Amino acid sequence: MRPGLALPPLALVIIGGTALLVLAVGGLAAFLVALVGGVAALALGAPAIAEAALPAIPAQSTALPELDALLEGIDQPMLLVEGRRIASANRAALALLGRHIVGDDVRLAIRHPAAAARFGGTDPVESSAVDLIGLGSAEQRWEMRIGDAGRGRRVVTLTDQTLNDAAERMRVDFVANASHELRTPLASILGYIETLGDEAGEVPAVRARFLKIMFDEARRMQRLIEDLISLSRIEAEKYRPPSERIDLPALVAQLCTEIKASGSARAADLTCAVGEVPAITGDRAQLLQMLHNLVGNAMKYGRAATPVTITLDTAPGGQARIAVADQGEGIAAEHLPRLTQRFYRVDPGRSRSIGGTGLGLAIVKHIVERHRGRLDLVSTPGIGTTVTVTLPVAVMKP
Repeated sequence: MRPGLALPPLALVIIGGTALLVLAVGGLAAFLVALVGGVAALALGAPAIAEAALPAIPAQSTALPELDALLEGIDQPMLLVEGRRIASANRAALALLGRHIVGDDVRLAIRHPAAAARFGGTDPVESSAVDLIGLGSAEQRWEMRIGDAGRGRRVVTLTDQTLNDAAERMRVDFVANASHELRTPLASILGYIETLGDEAGEVPAVRARFLKIMFDEARRMQRLIEDLISLSRIEAEKYRPPSERIDLPALVAQLCTEIKASGSARAADLTCAVGEVPAITGDRAQLLQMLHNLVGNAMKYGRAATPVTITLDTAPGGQARIAVADQGEGIAAEHLPRLTQRFYRVDPGRSRSIGGTGLGLAIVKHIVERHRGRLDLVSTPGIGTTVTVTLPVAVMKP
């Protein structure tokens, strides 16, 4: 290089991921002119880069920090999608779909045909919800919604509808079962009324037998309606804690006296072992209803002339414990988890024949839940069943 000859200054400028080598001749003004010209050349003359040639989105958020913070503050799964790639995902989405999904195609990340079909269209930004049944597990049901976040971005929200779906199925089953339980005795009553209107009504013995059947069926409907009303009332009060101070030994003693004086064929089989326990906070009418249901079940399903025992004592931890035991046929283990479901019966025919409505233990469960207690059922086929209710004692106010 000859003395006195200097190369013009060079500037390396990175624009949009592309490097420009700018020769700055003639000072700062010439450098700026060259820089602007280079930018214009990129904007107007450079060929567009195909999406396939773009580097993959790294496995971290490419969203704005503020938007990331907003997504993290929401407890349901949310995704930010650019094009068809996931640019960002909150913790709930990563837990559901996997920690690798950022940068992936959203259709592969969600892994559900309905989601793939929605994102496969030309404009997947639609307000209508998409049901994703089986996402996460076979029993789960999610609702997917897509919203436009601007600048070609979309926000995908996944809402867990599993519990709502289960509640809706329970409601439908409940209405169907209640309708069936009411329709059966009503059909019987109407049939016997029609028969009595014919010649059969002229025979005193036949008329008396038919009238007794009609009366029994009407009473069965009455019990069912009363239990339905009771269950509805208890559910309505479920989240309102009871406030009465209850003396459980006195309440259990009252129950035993009422049953022994009822004239029931099994009243003599009832044995009451009442110990001293602390007072509890409760609803007296509901607790008495709970006890009547438990003892009534034990008398119905226990073998004749075998003891039905109600025991009141203090459980470990100081809570009040009520146990009702019978010596009946017992219940197989697979039935125990479902015994508190409405209208669930181990033997439907036998239950109806002895006057059961299928709601007794469902009512007991809701009463125990309202009192913040615990319900345990233990049964051994051929030996009998024991139902235990544990209730928290009343808190002493200073």
